[in-house]
Amino acid sequence: MSLPPEKASELKQLIHQQLSKMDVHGRIREILAETIREELAPDQQQLSTEDLIKALRRRGIIDDVMKELNFVTDSVDQELPSSPKQPVCFTDRQSTLLKKTNIDPTRRYLYLQVLGGKAFLEHLQEPEPLPGQVCSTFTLCLHFRNQRFRSKPVPCACEPDFRDGFLLEVHRESLGDGTRMADSTTMLSISDPVHMVLIKTDIFGETTLVASYFLEWRSVLGSENGVTSLTVELMGVGTESKVSVGILNIKLEMYPPLNQTLSQEVVNTQLALERQKTAEKERLFLVYAKQWWREYLQIRPSHNSRLVKIFAQDENGINRPVCSYIKPLRAGRLLDTPRQAARFVNVLGYERAPVIGGGGKQEQWCTLLAFLCRNKGDCEDHANLLCSLLLGYGLEAFVCVGTKAKGIPHAWVMTCGTDGTVTFWESLTGHRYIHKPVNPDESPVAEQPKPLYPYRTIGCVFNHQMFLGNCQPSDSVEICVFDLNDESKWKPMSEEAIKSVCAPGATTSLPPFPPLCASTIDASVTSNEIEIQLRLLVSEHRKDLGLTTVWEDQLSYLLSPALASYEFERTTSISAGNEEFQDAIRRAVPDGHTFKGFPIHFVYRNARRAFATCLRSPFCEEIICCRGDQVRLAVRVRVFTYPESACAVWIMFACKYRSVL
Repeated sequence: MSLPPEKASELKQLIHQQLSKMDVHGRIREILAETIREELAPDQQQLSTEDLIKALRRRGIIDDVMKELNFVTDSVDQELPSSPKQPVCFTDRQSTLLKKTNIDPTRRYLYLQVLGGKAFLEHLQEPEPLPGQVCSTFTLCLHFRNQRFRSKPVPCACEPDFRDGFLLEVHRESLGDGTRMADSTTMLSISDPVHMVLIKTDIFGETTLVASYFLEWRSVLGSENGVTSLTVELMGVGTESKVSVGILNIKLEMYPPLNQTLSQEVVNTQLALERQKTAEKERLFLVYAKQWWREYLQIRPSHNSRLVKIFAQDENGINRPVCSYIKPLRAGRLLDTPRQAARFVNVLGYERAPVIGGGGKQEQWCTLLAFLCRNKGDCEDHANLLCSLLLGYGLEAFVCVGTKAKGIPHAWVMTCGTDGTVTFWESLTGHRYIHKPVNPDESPVAEQPKPLYPYRTIGCVFNHQMFLGNCQPSDSVEICVFDLNDESKWKPMSEEAIKSVCAPGATTSLPPFPPLCASTIDASVTSNEIEIQLRLLVSEHRKDLGLTTVWEDQLSYLLSPALASYEFERTTSISAGNEEFQDAIRRAVPDGHTFKGFPIHFVYRNARRAFATCLRSPFCEEIICCRGDQVRLAVRVRVFTYPESACAVWIMFACKYRSVL
């Protein structure tokens, strides 16, 4: 049986992955060394291949490999037109069997194939990775009409070997498209683009946003047979938004095939009309925003220095109204409470937008898909997501733009209760603060509420429907009154004007909001893996200090309730379960012994990086490097998973030893 070159290459890669997973290469090296030592005669210069195969078979290596490998083929009754046949692939016994895709013949689908990339010049000098070698990878993430997809990771290269197909449902009953099969004219009115985000993951698991692109797919409606091929040039992000980072070859195909295609002229005319309509709406909003700003400055000249943010640049360098970054977002069954939503946003990584050279902070408000796929972002990204989730829970939520200590610009979230209670939510930490304004006219000897929040000034608040500029004499948060209906304190923008450019479907330039995805991380497996790695790192560290290491599994297990209690407290602000934990520890530590414990929290799963951070704490180092009589060490890791594969990692190191005076 002969295979085409690309299939043969794919098959070789799968075999290499499986052999690396089983550490077959290492076992072969051991047997080779043993065979040479035991069986090679002094006068014999080398072993033949047959001798080595016999040795491998005798020790059961070949049988083990054949047992681990299963050839699985997945037959599909109805393949997509011109789609490649399902490849033969290897799976290990624990993996799930390949699933068939259920295709509804009464629905319209767009089959999007990514057929390789080229001109990723930043990786021109990158050597081709050896089989089994860890290397940086590219991953392509897609969103289309409430559907999300992710490509297989491919090694970073000048010509990355993307070979993926995505079946996108164009006609969706859940989005109000009706039950009839959509024809070409109906689909031409569906203006949702395919949002494509390219992510780079380095060898340490750190992610970087490479490109964000909105694909206009409707050109396929005017193509012969409903099939078209495109060359998509991806531009960089932020300061590099005008620089090309690479090219993707894409093929689009409608399924079932269109009975009647539109003329390319009709398609082009529709797209031109949409662009014209969008441009006119954006122009009118800009004219209104300028007029609003002039009126705002006339109230008080000092308003010019306040942080009143009407527009913000996204990752592609496009200025968009800040209200367009917010939309009520429902998390389905992935998150149960607003506080759990705040915890989820908190465990997403924090990273300021990269800037080349000095000159202060680079502004970049990411679209939601780019933020979620990268799994980290700036404070504005966190605040926008938290505000959207809180709106989804039915709260009256706003994003606040102002400053923290030392005048550092910052964004956080505010909710207004029906009883007038104003609550600040810090999206980077998950902390909540009740705002009680200080009365500046009160007598100096009168007791005033002491603010616990870190915010100093506030310039504006906004959500998906409202934008209000702070026009009180002082922009200090302490004395600010949050009566948003009082136009003498908060100058509002016209809700109709905001709706004209920020309401869903108002303009074709608005990026659609993606749904949240469930976590793909197995919490138990990941917890065990990190714990094993930490045990090895601790043992090696103590060995270097000339100390032996004795682990006590029971003591490690007793630390679990404490870690669960810490995460519960972070999510609910309620402390529970400490009494049982303390009682169990007292019973486990004999009289005359001392117990020490050190809990620490991370939002990444890199054990070596976490261990290095722990050693910087003198308390933790004291436990890890503990000397004494009958020293027993314990470590417990508990990973708590959240949507988008975000996770909170709790680690607790502990030791007990006999106190010697």
